[in-house]
Amino acid sequence: MASPSNVPQIEDRAAAIAFLDSRIGHGVKPGLERIAGLADFLADPQLQYPVIHVAGTNGKTTVTRMVDAILGAHGLRTGAFTSPHLHHVEERFQLDGKVVTEDRFVNAVAEIAWVVEEFEGRSDESVTYFELTTALALSLFANEAVDAAVLEVGMGGRWDATNIVDASVSVITGIALDHVAHLGHSIGEIAAEKAAILKDDGLLVSGLLPATAEGPITARVADTGSTWLRAGSDFSVAEATQAVGGWRATINGVLETYDDVYLPLHGRHQVDHFATAAAVCEVFLDHPLEGELIAAAGAATTSPGRLEVAGHQPMVLLDGAHNEEGFDGLAETLETEFPRFRWHLVIGVRGERSVEDLVMPLSGRIEAVWATQADDPASVPADDVASAVAAALDVETTIVPNVREAVTRAIAAAGTEGAVAVAGSLYVVGEARSVLIGDDVRPSGVHVRYDPIVAEYDDDQDHDDDDDQDHDDDYDPAADDF
Repeated sequence: MASPSNVPQIEDRAAAIAFLDSRIGHGVKPGLERIAGLADFLADPQLQYPVIHVAGTNGKTTVTRMVDAILGAHGLRTGAFTSPHLHHVEERFQLDGKVVTEDRFVNAVAEIAWVVEEFEGRSDESVTYFELTTALALSLFANEAVDAAVLEVGMGGRWDATNIVDASVSVITGIALDHVAHLGHSIGEIAAEKAAILKDDGLLVSGLLPATAEGPITARVADTGSTWLRAGSDFSVAEATQAVGGWRATINGVLETYDDVYLPLHGRHQVDHFATAAAVCEVFLDHPLEGELIAAAGAATTSPGRLEVAGHQPMVLLDGAHNEEGFDGLAETLETEFPRFRWHLVIGVRGERSVEDLVMPLSGRIEAVWATQADDPASVPADDVASAVAAALDVETTIVPNVREAVTRAIAAAGTEGAVAVAGSLYVVGEARSVLIGDDVRPSGVHVRYDPIVAEYDDDQDHDDDDDQDHDDDYDPAADDF
């Protein structure tokens, strides 16, 4: 064991953040040996509670939050691990629908820091940032004695650090092309990587999938002797209609039909995500859900930074769409839910992306573009973004490298009757959200164990949203591309 002189001194948030950040730059390291070894040093906390494991190209964070809310409404003590964060790393760790407090975060880091350093010293291996945050979540949830943990995959599935769990229910929200350098250049290859989270005798619940994804998933289900429940056949959305600030739906679940569920989220695809979340909770609990409780969970669902309304005069919409499927969803939402607007687009992109392909779905809906970049070394330079968008959309494009300034100028140009959309990267959306809304992430409020005194929140803010972004297996600004 580590000697007292080698024990990291984690006494405040600054020290805890510094300990985590010291692993930034270790890159993406395929393989589960490091996280499995570290978990062994921590006495395998992931074995101390049942796990719901959520993979998919888009929709992971939203489905994770929805599952967490439904289980919490049914009386379970829950832990949820999501990534990346918009503002503060604590957002990745939630207990009973609330971001962990600063004190609990600091204590959790202090509890595992010396074990991490002991493991690295003995193994002569350095863990990555994402591996460290995963281990932190697994340990935190064990110490809090959760009834269930809902874990979002970072990137892919096969070699993701979260894949050391043996889940009670595995989930694939959907499959699209993204992270092709790591996961493969076809839908089939990517599907195989994500389906690798499924273990022997497992239970898989999947959202709507492209036909080319079904073969690899079918093979994995057969190889593991697992059961597969699919959107469209085993559960479905019976009806969905637009409502004020969101959607109202009837869900045909695996075990029951749930009528008149209201979701305060923009984007029709969010209803499909909720149907997936409901099916997951039904099979996890092994009984139908209570109608009043699933309705309460739906009404309490948020997805910060994903089709989130951040203002009304002008209309301001924040969306972390960063891949082609995400921009397709953004374009559909603008057309169906905000048809009267032509938009000022504030866009910043990171990583190796075809900016032209990203923005093409927005053609005809954009009247001006403000090209920007987040405070992030992996950001595509704003002038490169501007050139690509101007070529693709043939609209006036202004280069404003600072996100705060770009948002401010776009809002002024749009005027009170106009509209501004911020998209392209969760890093850009996070910076914009800090300016427009602040750095808080709204607590769920639906969990039975929820403490309303702790969770006071400014209800004057508008908190509609949608999600989801894959991220790399290491929160390294030079390596991932949100």
